[in-house]
Amino acid sequence: MGEEKPKFGGVWPTVKPFVNGGASGMLATCVIQPIDMIKVRIQLGQGSATEVTRNMLKNDGIGAFYKFSSSFEIEGLSAGLLRQATYTTARLGSFKILTNKAIEANDGKPLPLYQKALCGLTAGAIGASVGSPADLALIRMQADATLPAAQRRNYTNAFHALYRIVADEGVLSLWKGAGPTVVRAMALNMGMLASYDQSVEFCKDSLGFGETATVLGASTVSGFFAAACSLPFDYVKTQIQKMQPDAEGKYPYSGSLDCAMKTLKSGGPFKFYTGFPVYCVRIAPHVMMTWIFLNQIQKLEKSVGL
Repeated sequence: MGEEKPKFGGVWPTVKPFVNGGASGMLATCVIQPIDMIKVRIQLGQGSATEVTRNMLKNDGIGAFYKFSSSFEIEGLSAGLLRQATYTTARLGSFKILTNKAIEANDGKPLPLYQKALCGLTAGAIGASVGSPADLALIRMQADATLPAAQRRNYTNAFHALYRIVADEGVLSLWKGAGPTVVRAMALNMGMLASYDQSVEFCKDSLGFGETATVLGASTVSGFFAAACSLPFDYVKTQIQKMQPDAEGKYPYSGSLDCAMKTLKSGGPFKFYTGFPVYCVRIAPHVMMTWIFLNQIQKLEKSVGL
């Protein structure tokens, strides 16, 4: 008898990293969504985290953490899921392919940290280019909740936001702020992806951790470095995407560099790290959950022969 052929061939080995990456990112978003819900309501002045949580549970039960407002989707869950389906699918999938190619070129030896960082930078740029429209929709939908009623765009969901942006501002407006978005994603993914791979090797080879401890430890390190590397760029990106013209039609910043220079001049370098603890609490759990879900998806696939 001939050798047993693998159950799945063709394009599956190529698309598998992309499918796994998108699925893990979307699952992580669903888990982290309640944190975003609470964060937005705190920003709206509805009380502390404890008060907001208690009131949401009391008034609407556990479903309140995924409930949309009647006029617009304050927390932007659909935009968040769309962003993961595009951005995370592209970045994690491309990172896996890039590192596999680099390992082949390195004769199967583990990659040095700088090569992992370069792969992370490239994967971040690819992911951000693909996911920038969804990211813009997410930022705008969340920003609507903090605007006066007369200035709200009142998007009902992510696809409505994308349609309105194209109709009102043109197709290229979907990539408004794409420059800082790409730079921010490159920084985040350099910190997230390179540190995770490096931490996995360290936890396994140097500390002798088991699989669970390795994933938890490496994902924690990855979450911290993702936040630390990306916050300055995230600050600039958000300022660009949220800005609106004044009465004369003039925007406060001409571009990301102008925003960065004005911020540096007015507040110094630490201005870019405003709200780092809150940002870290938002970014790190999502990064951790993404890695944990990805690990579980890979184990499931292995158990069924995918």
